Amino acid sequence: MARLTAADRFRLLERAAVPMMSLTPQAAAGAGLAALLLRRKGPAVTAAVAAAAMAAVVVPRAIPNRQPRADGPELSVLTINLLAGGAAAPGLVGLVAATGADVVFLQELTDEAVIRLKRAGLSELLPNEMLDVEGYRYRGSGIYARYPLRDGLTIGPSYASQPTARLDLPSGRSVQLVCVHPHPPFPPWSWAAAPRWRGELDALPPPGDPPVLLVGDYNATFDHAQFRRLLRLGYVDAASQVGNGLVPTWGPEPRGRPALFTVDHVLVDPRCAVLATAVHEVPGSDHRALFARLRLPA
Repeated sequence: MARLTAADRFRLLERAAVPMMSLTPQAAAGAGLAALLLRRKGPAVTAAVAAAAMAAVVVPRAIPNRQPRADGPELSVLTINLLAGGAAAPGLVGLVAATGADVVFLQELTDEAVIRLKRAGLSELLPNEMLDVEGYRYRGSGIYARYPLRDGLTIGPSYASQPTARLDLPSGRSVQLVCVHPHPPFPPWSWAAAPRWRGELDALPPPGDPPVLLVGDYNATFDHAQFRRLLRLGYVDAASQVGNGLVPTWGPEPRGRPALFTVDHVLVDPRCAVLATAVHEVPGSDHRALFARLRLPA
């Protein structure tokens, strides 16, 4: 009921409702299982109705959508939260090479991680960079690119850095990039956490021309009303466009345990065609790297 009524929209409820929303896919699966296992008709019917209602908002993320005709150049992007800079630099650089990513968005980038990534060869693959790590400790972020970068959009201040850049492609097409990393809406007993998270998501820019890509760790799932507000602005979620919207990208453990929640996203201009997405493990991080291959509008 909380998900169907978007209870996390209400300021008085958001401290409890925002963490709860993250569990909507698991709750839908649990309700469906309960409907099958319960022997009493009343509880079984109640569980089945709840499962059907939640499935109606969850299942579409696993169904590919028809993509727009886009005649521009292809662009491949990769994003990962480095867990306070601890992700293995050789593994990440190897993934960049294997996927052929043109742009990489890194959250929780530290000065030490910048040095390790350079030694591992990231700057040779992606020689252009827009970094914002000074003074942020583990809250820095960065954008690395194959093609030239210049100053991008201006967005509001945030707890973690959220650098922006304008990417100029050889075709003459430009793209606005934002490395997204709002403050997490946790812990639930904090009066400040959820409002700060909501405000930082509110500060993200709407779609425009050149096309805008919002890429990174949103600390939000598809079931958060604040995330869906960005979709109402006109963005589309790349993974959901190709039926991968339920693939989780984060878990509370960096040591090989299954990921639980889908909090990393590539939001793109609706004129872009999403060709493919995938998630990849990188040792040393509690996030999975999220890859997306796009075709831009001409």
